[in-house]
Amino acid sequence: MSVSLVWFRRDLRLADNPALTLAKSRGKPIICLFNLDSIRVRRQDVDPIHIEWELDCLQVLKSDIESIGGVLLFNYGDVVEKIEEIHQMNRIEAIYGNEETGLQWSWDRDKAVAKWCESQGVKFSESPTNGVIRKLKTRDNWKHQRDSRMEVSVIEPIGEIIAPFGMNSDQIPTLTDLGMIARPLIHRPEPGESAAIDVLQSFLEGRGRTYRKGMSSPLSAQTACSRLSPYISLGCISIRQILEYSNRKSQLVKRNPRAKENLGWTGSLSSFRSRLAWHCHFIQRLEHEVTLDTIAMNPEIDVHMERLMHDTHFRAWSQGNTGWPFFDACMRSLSATGWINFRMRAMIQSIASYTLWLPWQLTGLHLARLFLDYEPGIHWSQVQMQSGVTGINSVRAYSISKQSRDQDPEGEFIREWVEELRHVPTSHIHQPWLMSRDEQNKYGCIIGVDYPEPIVDEGISRKEGISRSYSAKSQPDSKKRSRIVYNLHGSRKRRRS
Repeated sequence: MSVSLVWFRRDLRLADNPALTLAKSRGKPIICLFNLDSIRVRRQDVDPIHIEWELDCLQVLKSDIESIGGVLLFNYGDVVEKIEEIHQMNRIEAIYGNEETGLQWSWDRDKAVAKWCESQGVKFSESPTNGVIRKLKTRDNWKHQRDSRMEVSVIEPIGEIIAPFGMNSDQIPTLTDLGMIARPLIHRPEPGESAAIDVLQSFLEGRGRTYRKGMSSPLSAQTACSRLSPYISLGCISIRQILEYSNRKSQLVKRNPRAKENLGWTGSLSSFRSRLAWHCHFIQRLEHEVTLDTIAMNPEIDVHMERLMHDTHFRAWSQGNTGWPFFDACMRSLSATGWINFRMRAMIQSIASYTLWLPWQLTGLHLARLFLDYEPGIHWSQVQMQSGVTGINSVRAYSISKQSRDQDPEGEFIREWVEELRHVPTSHIHQPWLMSRDEQNKYGCIIGVDYPEPIVDEGISRKEGISRSYSAKSQPDSKKRSRIVYNLHGSRKRRRS
């Protein structure tokens, strides 16, 4: 008897899973497969924390699949070889998967599977699950197509899977089984689809009320932000599911927007939904340029900038030892938790690219390894935006001093993560190097001994970085490329007539 194969990638859920639903409709026994690609594990943008999170979420998925009668096979290696092995034993009639947008290696893998299917007469079906549009000719109509797709009702999870007789699930290995060790993370989220729904509900039932006001500061963002990004990165929950839940909340608020319990929700939900649209917008870029991790959207600007690696600056930046308290607190928090809010992510990359003039490819790789919620389409788009190499975005050179006073005025976040400064008063917490020697002794922090001096003069270096960026952006060949980039990737608020 032939079987249907459901190939799970970054869609580790049962609800709103069109590939699984389509396979069920065909009436054939179903085999579920997850392949951990060995080529991916060896990549520089991948960290053991990513693999450990994936395995933990996969373990939950396995239990969910088994609870409705199915089996989940696991393979670590080459997916085509595993599919061939399954085919020899069970004769695969069709492979069902959900579209995934990634870097070059993932496109090469998917093409290899498609080629194998063609050679064997096996149907290969990929279903869209988010707002990324395959084979899009122009961005002019992207928003309309994306919104139309998001308005389709969420697909209910199937209630039963019929697996081939006598087949059992594979054991999901631990990170130790694979010979890897991950750095420990504090406040690590619970894995899996149900946990994702719980986090979303906690956001919509309370935490999200202050989203608009609270998302910028790393203090308030810890609770005000949705904290769904690690789940979205693996597809434990879909963008369409999040929107559907959010729209239900919005309808409840609209019934009585002035009620005490509804105050603040209208603006926060509007901001939240707009950022879900930006999520799709940025990943869409990978549909055209799968080398965003290595090649700038505007390579002419990148060449003119001539950024060079400075090992001492990179080490201080990457370890949170720059001598800028707020920056160091953000970097240390990110390393310890695997998460920090969006504005601080932008600031961290901006400091690397403008103030320290470091190559964006290398700093981007470091940050990719730190983020538990690493999503290539968003990450590399943001890295390039905050490094000024797209040609279609404004120069965003963040001032650490301003961000420090705006987002952490009392120095609470600084003292939480930079223990060397825990006794420094608020009057000096943002610029401790201005303390006198007597004050340094009094507060137990000798600058240059207990805590470093600033690695460069931030004001001077930042202004120099801005000037060099504008110079590179203004070159004729850079401007010509910018027009091409905008036509391909620029956002469109409305469809052109």
